[in-house]
Amino acid sequence: MKKLIATLVLTLTLLVSVNAQDKMMKNDTVKTVALEQTTGEFTQKGLTISEGTYVFEIANNAVGKDVGFVLIKKGADASNPENHIKTAYVTSVVKDGETQSSKATTLAKGEYTYFCPLNNTPQYTLTVQ
Repeated sequence: MKKLIATLVLTLTLLVSVNAQDKMMKNDTVKTVALEQTTGEFTQKGLTISEGTYVFEIANNAVGKDVGFVLIKKGADASNPENHIKTAYVTSVVKDGETQSSKATTLAKGEYTYFCPLNNTPQYTLTVQ
């Protein structure tokens, strides 16, 4: 009888744990930020978004060369790759006329800077509220 009760308690505990994890995953919505690059610039000159998890979708609109995407905390040294938010990198360079996405990147409130070192764009401000 003790084994049966222990088995039931363990089964109920596992079911509750799995159900709680499913609810947490459903609440973690990943949003997309679509950005377009033209020669020497992003068409979006700055953004304000809410705190959360994002995938950055980068489009290459006739730049004439491959482009990328770098995101850093505002004020960090952009030339130092250690300051880059690596999950925000596109998964491969964006060729002319194509679009590539980053991995899911969770952003806390604050100010960030985004730019493309391959297309030599200015640094733009991304504000997370």
